[in-house]
Amino acid sequence: MTDLICISPIDGREVARRPIDGPDVVAAAVADATRAQKDWAKVSVAERGQKMLAFLEALLGLNQQIIPELALQMGRPVRYGGEMRGVEERVKHCVTIAEKALAPLVPEPKPGFRRMIKRTPIGVVLVIAPWNYPFLTAVNTIVPALIAGNAVLLKHANQTILAGERLQEAMDTAGLPKGLFRNLYLGHDETSDLIRSGAVGHINFTGSVGGGRAIERAAAGTFASLGLELGGKDPAYVRADADLDFAIENLADGAFYNSGQCCCGIERVYVHESLYDRFVDGVVEAASKYVLGNPLDDATTLGPMSATRFAETVRAQTAEAIAKGAKAHLDPRAFAADKAGTPYLAPQVLTNVDHSMSVMMEESFGPVVGIMKVSGDEEALRLMNDSPYGLTASIWTKDVDLAEALGDRVETGTVFMNRCDYLDPALAWTGVKDTGRGAGLSEIGFHTLTRPKSFHLREAT
Repeated sequence: MTDLICISPIDGREVARRPIDGPDVVAAAVADATRAQKDWAKVSVAERGQKMLAFLEALLGLNQQIIPELALQMGRPVRYGGEMRGVEERVKHCVTIAEKALAPLVPEPKPGFRRMIKRTPIGVVLVIAPWNYPFLTAVNTIVPALIAGNAVLLKHANQTILAGERLQEAMDTAGLPKGLFRNLYLGHDETSDLIRSGAVGHINFTGSVGGGRAIERAAAGTFASLGLELGGKDPAYVRADADLDFAIENLADGAFYNSGQCCCGIERVYVHESLYDRFVDGVVEAASKYVLGNPLDDATTLGPMSATRFAETVRAQTAEAIAKGAKAHLDPRAFAADKAGTPYLAPQVLTNVDHSMSVMMEESFGPVVGIMKVSGDEEALRLMNDSPYGLTASIWTKDVDLAEALGDRVETGTVFMNRCDYLDPALAWTGVKDTGRGAGLSEIGFHTLTRPKSFHLREAT
């Protein structure tokens, strides 16, 4: 492959084509980044933060261009806008907490000594960003990495080539030093070559489990640190005391927003038997109201999946579940745009499901949700934890203390109560099991992008 190509899920048109950067281009980018980082590390944290606010302002100024570009590239309806509200929240929070997060840790005083642990930059950070939230996922690492004094090389997904270019444009407008941030056009082989070269000190990757394993193999022996956010199969548990209408509204949105292509989207729901029938009816009603169609149309509330192959995976999971006895509550024929062999896929609600079905165990990353009836907390916990993944879980209840107690037993990186499909920039974003390793956001996110350096200074007598 010599070119990176973005094919629109709307109609198969070619949105963008870019030649892959050759070894000389990559080597020059690494050299420029390495040089720029040494000077950038001498700049104060406060000044670096101000540059990130300038970057944010420039990116916000591009939003009216970004919104239709996202629809063309990955199918998100224009009515939902870009991702700039979330980007703004995260960047501003990151800037606000940076000085505290990067401040030296000073142990208790010891007479005759000065002791501290400083947070020092890693050097050059490689960010491999996904297509599903191409700006939000990218800034989660790019911004704290730069504020921490690192240089950043970005490899964006082929499906969202233009997102990488907009990030570069905003960085250039903000006046970052030459070479400190560079958007590269790399395929899988070129990315692996860059990692194997040992030129980068930290790699952050958001993508599939298979992709994460490939990154780990490429990084083996380089001693680069890794941040991996991989697959998920996020569960929700609706307890008997839940606000039913509120749970229905939010879990339907959590399952179907962005055509289900959310890292922490809801893919399976366990509902107390006393609420089960009403919950199913409510989610089916909510799903039936989605308008599947061209994401450039203001009336569309459910766009195509980003590629036909992803839609076919969900269709296969659904068909397998039905063959094993699951009940499909929505007729795809009610959604005129839904056609086999295309990325246009109607929402689907499945009941009579169990964990022998791939739709309840394997990542779907599409607009389908399976719902199971449970007798109580213990059964719900067992089923939520019966998964190779562990990104988030949500518990719907009026009892905060009980939600926390249940959350202590859930095997995920994040536990929600009465909300889902959301990242709070004040909290660490992390996963367990096959969902990956490392952490982003919050003060902890800064720590993964720096190295501790201890100072043990004995005063002269």
